[in-house]
Amino acid sequence: MASVPGTRFSEDEKRRDADHISFLKHRRFRWLWVALLLSVVSILGYALIDQEPRPNGGSWYGYTLGTIGLLLIVWLSLLGIRKRRMSEGSWSLKAWTSAHVYLGLSLIVVGTLHTGFQIGWNVHTLAYALMMIVILSGIWGVYAYAALPRELSANRGTMTGGDMLDRIAEIDKKLESAAQPLDRACCDLVLDVLRQDVFHGSALSRLTNSYPGCATRKALAGISASGSDAEARVHELLTSRAEQLAQMRRYLRIRAMLEVWLFIHIPATIALLAALLAHVISVFYYW
Repeated sequence: MASVPGTRFSEDEKRRDADHISFLKHRRFRWLWVALLLSVVSILGYALIDQEPRPNGGSWYGYTLGTIGLLLIVWLSLLGIRKRRMSEGSWSLKAWTSAHVYLGLSLIVVGTLHTGFQIGWNVHTLAYALMMIVILSGIWGVYAYAALPRELSANRGTMTGGDMLDRIAEIDKKLESAAQPLDRACCDLVLDVLRQDVFHGSALSRLTNSYPGCATRKALAGISASGSDAEARVHELLTSRAEQLAQMRRYLRIRAMLEVWLFIHIPATIALLAALLAHVISVFYYW
């Protein structure tokens, strides 16, 4: 039954409304406020403690912040496991992800104050550096999932990746036929185009959308649009192919940008957990 003014929303309606709210805005930025509170309390505690030398990782305040930071990192690293379990309510995946982002950012404050601004060539600084790499890669991940899907949708329109490949294959068939009357040099240029894989290029090429060895671009430069009728037709087809290929490569670039941060974030998280273990063991060993 549809809701009317003055009545309460049904549970289904509430759920549908909640689905349209970004995890960053979950429960009116609840976890942002929690993270800000934790950060402010940590800063005030560090600033107001009357102690010389200033609190560092070996002081009681340093141990307190270190314990909070350690527990947060371990808990935050469980998001990957949480994603494999579907549930709703206070600890839905959206709530967990929101907490993951904002509490992860608060670690910049908690972790930095825990160090007491004492940096050196040791396992403690290694753990801190890895933590910052994890956080920075996570910031990129938030941006990627917030902005890039819209860019991806705008680029491909109503076409899927398969549709783009089919369109290029259709152009290639026409190119093969249209190139028959051309001279040997022009035919070789077209053959190079047809032989080159659509996915030609390295991972770096895909991320930067730079393909210096593109055979289609080379053929366009070598076959004149103002030559014979056959050359003009081939040039027209090559132009269409270049446009479709550009769309495909933009699609691949956006997809790569959506995924590449995980190749940094996840391994760095594993390395961070290992460094934290070494950090804790060394602290208790020399305590």
